[in-house]
Amino acid sequence: MESATALFSLIIALPLVGFLINGLTGLFVESYRNKRQLIGSIASTAVFIPFVIAVYFFINMNSGSEALVYKLFTWIEAGTFSVDVAYRVDQLSVMMAMVVTGVGFLIHVYSMGYMSHDEGYWKFFAYLNLFIFAMLNLVLGNNLLLLFLGWEGVGVCSYLLIGFWYTDMAKSDAAKKAFIYNRIGDFAFLIAMFMIFQTVGSLNFDIILGNLDSFTEGYMIAIGLLMFVGATGKSAQIPLFVWLPDAMAGPTPVSALIHAATMVTSGIYLISRMSPMYAMIPEVMIVISIIGALTAIVAATIAITQNDIKGVLAYSTVSQLGYMFLALGAGGFTAAMFHVVTHAFFKACLFLGSGSVIHAMEHVEHGLHKEGKDVHFDPQDMRFMGGLRKYMPSTYKTFLIATVAIAGIPPLAGFFSKDEVLAMTMNAGFVDGGSWVYMMLWGVGIITAFLTAFYMFRLTLTTFHGSFKLPSKIKEAVGSEKFLHENPWTMTMPLWVLAGLAIVGGFLGVPNFIVETFTHEPAHINLLHDWLYKINADYSIVMSHALEWGLMAVSIIIAVSGVWLAFRMYNNDQQEESDAKIASRFGGLYSVWKDKYNLDDVYEGLVANPTVKFSDKVLAVFDMKVVDGIVNAIAGTVRLFGSLFRYLQTGVVSSYALAFVIGVIVILYLMIS
Repeated sequence: MESATALFSLIIALPLVGFLINGLTGLFVESYRNKRQLIGSIASTAVFIPFVIAVYFFINMNSGSEALVYKLFTWIEAGTFSVDVAYRVDQLSVMMAMVVTGVGFLIHVYSMGYMSHDEGYWKFFAYLNLFIFAMLNLVLGNNLLLLFLGWEGVGVCSYLLIGFWYTDMAKSDAAKKAFIYNRIGDFAFLIAMFMIFQTVGSLNFDIILGNLDSFTEGYMIAIGLLMFVGATGKSAQIPLFVWLPDAMAGPTPVSALIHAATMVTSGIYLISRMSPMYAMIPEVMIVISIIGALTAIVAATIAITQNDIKGVLAYSTVSQLGYMFLALGAGGFTAAMFHVVTHAFFKACLFLGSGSVIHAMEHVEHGLHKEGKDVHFDPQDMRFMGGLRKYMPSTYKTFLIATVAIAGIPPLAGFFSKDEVLAMTMNAGFVDGGSWVYMMLWGVGIITAFLTAFYMFRLTLTTFHGSFKLPSKIKEAVGSEKFLHENPWTMTMPLWVLAGLAIVGGFLGVPNFIVETFTHEPAHINLLHDWLYKINADYSIVMSHALEWGLMAVSIIIAVSGVWLAFRMYNNDQQEESDAKIASRFGGLYSVWKDKYNLDDVYEGLVANPTVKFSDKVLAVFDMKVVDGIVNAIAGTVRLFGSLFRYLQTGVVSSYALAFVIGVIVILYLMIS
């Protein structure tokens, strides 16, 4: 047991050690900052070894294994309140640890090429390692407080990484926005923890989930809603999702690591971990599904109108997170985690692929500047791209694979996970009397699936097909194609690995009904469902196999239709004309989508501006007149008495002797009387 504890401790410790080595050495030894190969290797190794150890624990575990708890030390002990720094090894935590460290390692390797010319190279890798450390505490912690430590840790790292290029005020503002919006959700999560401790006297998962009967129904509903509010902040759901698109201001590897594969899935992990509690409060489950479905379709409609390559992927991430919450609320906790895993593969590939494209476009701009041409353009704007498949074959092929996966085309990963989300949503409409609400939400999910396939192929076709548009947009850029080239292997190798996972990842959750239809006996080909059955309180499948086949067929038809329409409109050099056709077709609605539903303006008008005005006119006045007044009055009183008493401190010994005699006389008088 001690050797296992020591081995497991390395999963947590090594990323922290990597952060300390690169961070402290880079801070105090200036010459170290230029040893980029060493810095990147240390940071990458600090993530790769934990991945290998996580795989080792996975191999030595089966679906029926009991959870193991590795206690390192007692963290807090005050009265009856005690919290340990203890880590939980079970089917869910090990799966998440492998995703975090596996995808994290690939992003570290990619960053070695992408950030190679950045002055803050050492600092960037230190932040990445610190983020991995925080994320591992989140997914492996055995109690809510340790999970919350990781929860806040990834929030801080998100702030540091989004605002990494802090000299650009827009990027600094994006970092602050992410930090503030996350704090709103975190406050709700904190209140939920207080309520849980008040009821069961512990924050350990085993004790909480083993004493659910101690909670009253109203109390459990309140806790479930508060935790969900916390999840909406971290996992970017309505109404707290507006921070995530702005977070694309950070370096592209940050977008891939934090906003595709890890941090934004924290809320899904939390609700899945607490699934036995949520299964007991169907009222909250419906709320979760409704918010998830609304987020999915709102973000998808915005994505159709975007021309920033990372902006499209950002809203796509928000939309796919909405899918995951739709599954959670429909009792498909395993389906949600399945989509977490597959989404980590193809969305990380897409973000890194977009980074590869942006890197190439920036190289074009630098090349033109070296030729003395004063050419400026947005390297993230798809309207300046096109035809890149000729110059960047590896990036194109991997990007296309990931696009097919997210579009839901069989047999790639996104098809199986998205189909299971939709199936579980429909299934919830039949469980225990069901609800027509879930059937409507299934319809919303189907529309979102069509939009996803459409806007993702719009992105791919506009970026890689047709001809290179920059020279036609800017005459001085004629001949700029010679600066286009594929990126180094440190950037393309992770793309191929992630693309491969996007191809095969879906086979973790092949639906059982495919076999059961023909054998008429229970099947166990859904490996992920069998793996997580002890953790997740999934609703049972009550639909007929015929209905399941029908739902799958509809899902395929919808995805193919979206791809077909995108090819028909965008497989040419007429992107702007095609966008104009969509705009004319939807009129004012398209303008609403393009303006992102004016949500930032709404928050600015309803929350930010009134808060600033209230602070200026009420709180500032209260601070100056009342708080400062009380402080000044206390100081004035002390000064007054000090000025009086100083006359008694004359330094004349005879005066002190007289005071002493008078004091003795007074005391004797009091004693006698």
